[in-house]
Amino acid sequence: MLHLVKPLRPHLRHLRLAHFKAPKPPKPPESPPKPPNPPQKPETFTLHDHTWQDPYSWMSKLNDKVAMRHMDMYMEQEDKYTEAVMYGTDRLQSKLQSEMASRLSFDLSTPPLKFGPWLYYRRVEEGKQFPVLCRRLASLHDEFISHKSPSAGFDFTSGKRIEQKLIDYNQEAQRFGGYAYEELSEVSPDHRFIAYTMYDKDKDLFRLSVRNLNSGALCSKPQAERVSNLAWTKDGQALLYVVTDQNKRPYRMYCSMIGSTDEDVLVFEESDNNVFVNIRHTKDFRFVTVNTFSTASSKVFLINAADPLSGLNLVWQCEGIAHCVLEHHQGYLFLFTDAAKGGQSVDNHYLLRSPVDSSSSPRIWEDVFVSDPDWVFEDMDFSHTHLVLNIREGRNFRLCSVALPLPAGKGPVHLKELHPQFLPLPKYVSQISPGPNYDYHSSKMRFTISSPVMPDAVVDYDLSNGNWKIIQQQNILHERTKVLYGTASSASISEKTLNTDNLNSANEVSHDDQQLWNDLSEFYACEQHNVSSYDGVLVPLTVVYSCKNKKEDQNPGLLHVHGAYGELLDKRWRSELKSLLDRGWMVAYADVRGGGGGGKKWHHDGRCTKKINSIKDFIACANFLVDKEIVHEKKLAASGYSAGGLVVASAINQCPHLFTAAVLKVPFLDATSTLLYPIIPLTAVDYEEFGYPGDINDFHAIRDYSPYDNIQKDVLYPAVLISSSFNFASLYFWSVGSCKMGCTSS
Repeated sequence: MLHLVKPLRPHLRHLRLAHFKAPKPPKPPESPPKPPNPPQKPETFTLHDHTWQDPYSWMSKLNDKVAMRHMDMYMEQEDKYTEAVMYGTDRLQSKLQSEMASRLSFDLSTPPLKFGPWLYYRRVEEGKQFPVLCRRLASLHDEFISHKSPSAGFDFTSGKRIEQKLIDYNQEAQRFGGYAYEELSEVSPDHRFIAYTMYDKDKDLFRLSVRNLNSGALCSKPQAERVSNLAWTKDGQALLYVVTDQNKRPYRMYCSMIGSTDEDVLVFEESDNNVFVNIRHTKDFRFVTVNTFSTASSKVFLINAADPLSGLNLVWQCEGIAHCVLEHHQGYLFLFTDAAKGGQSVDNHYLLRSPVDSSSSPRIWEDVFVSDPDWVFEDMDFSHTHLVLNIREGRNFRLCSVALPLPAGKGPVHLKELHPQFLPLPKYVSQISPGPNYDYHSSKMRFTISSPVMPDAVVDYDLSNGNWKIIQQQNILHERTKVLYGTASSASISEKTLNTDNLNSANEVSHDDQQLWNDLSEFYACEQHNVSSYDGVLVPLTVVYSCKNKKEDQNPGLLHVHGAYGELLDKRWRSELKSLLDRGWMVAYADVRGGGGGGKKWHHDGRCTKKINSIKDFIACANFLVDKEIVHEKKLAASGYSAGGLVVASAINQCPHLFTAAVLKVPFLDATSTLLYPIIPLTAVDYEEFGYPGDINDFHAIRDYSPYDNIQKDVLYPAVLISSSFNFASLYFWSVGSCKMGCTSS
């Protein structure tokens, strides 16, 4: 149950903000601080028709002990330099830290998730750092209010303990050197076992364990290492799992019979180093799907879960990398994919159907829905009685359910003909994230609804009647609805307001019901703009600000960006931003090409040789904020994480005057060296995203956008705060160091 046990971050219950003491400020510098000056050791590189020198390439030589000692010294100097530059801001830093910490949700408990006869949840015990995964029978005590304390696991009426502890992650931390981070977790369909992977930081890998839920004991097998996927079969009697090679490529699938002393059986092995393997079970546990994919092709195989050693049956294949999710419902296979059709690339996902017992070779698939350019499918989920679709209409998200089974023998139908029931959503939805939704036979589905002006809301939708209920949401304004758990609800929420009769045509709740979402739009405004980029393409720009603090052409602004891998830009409400908004900051989000939310073409138009589009789009959005006097021209800052840091840094190279400051978090800066000489294994997806240096066209594009290779000389750059980590993909800390020195030298 991945949703129930992540993220396993340290518990902060004992932080007492009322007694917060600021650290003693460092002594004032006697003179203006000077940046560190590590040694330059120029090394010459040649590729294609280009030769260049890198004076800081020694920073990437991880196996050179002398170089790494110099690197340690340099990083310490950088920390001291940062402290010196920030001298005089200690009081402000302490105030901001206190404000932001006061809004943190210290409670790591999760609302109960019904799976079969059980309610699964996690809670934190007093004085403990990590949570405990628990369960109780729903039939014994379904209408409980709280599950956050040990007393919640005891029925005082019957005098019986009704809670069962499954995994204590504090004990897991003892097994793994004081650190507990879980990546995968699956309860068996018979609820007798749980398989989970824990991170072993000493070996830098994930280790698989299986625990007996009745006895609490660890099973003797399997206990594999480097596990990337797992799926239960034979009603919980057998476990399939995938392991990675030394380059972290998933390539082998094993079957382990629980309780047997026999060695695990190798079921499948992919020998091609360019092909990756992924497995998952269908919602009804009837089949396990095996996906293999590379830049050349994508395939989907089917395994009968009742007989996992019976072999793999190929049911789908296509050229190129394609997203393929296979489900089974009442004798039909359903494939949700964005694979090319008739040799022509498609921009969005579509749904196909084929009978399980089809004897045709190759298998015949038919479209379920008639393509509708106004309604774009982003995601889908099945229950026994309903199909739920996450739909994008323009840039707006909608959520609807359709009763099953779907009509057969009529060919593709228009979704509107099936009378979809649209589920209520608040305004300005930026993301809809599905919950685990393991219970195939439940009428309820769980989703997390995100918005720039609303704390994330975990919502249960009843597909049988359209009712909805917020079961967990952080309370930012204490006079509003409190955090909700289980079936408890605020007195302000009536059965009438929870019914979808109040739903308007745009599937948003009425104005009176908007407060039920803990929406903050009364205090913070959200504006959406379309900005014309250098080539006339319109780029979505979202701006959030305090209603009472907006002043024309006076406000400072922070512009966020990501723009890679077709991923949505994170525009969720984050409590720490309240400190900026309340001080008059404009917080903006640029959905540049290369990111998500605009289909496959939008992604492809901002990757590889077209990466420059992401950067130009970002510059256009920054200029828009200044030209429209939304942000003061001398008060614009930028922020980018990972690949977003590349966009920000490249934009600064092109327009250093446009920004006053920037924050780059573990940024991707030295693109040329990283792609040519990767320290950690890069995948085909990474090269598809940023380019293959071996291709001369890709190489020149990389050289053009790479931040480290395009630092201007004798130009005043904005103040830039760069953060990195030795433990975050060693790829980054040395590229950060070398890029920082490149800026300093110029």
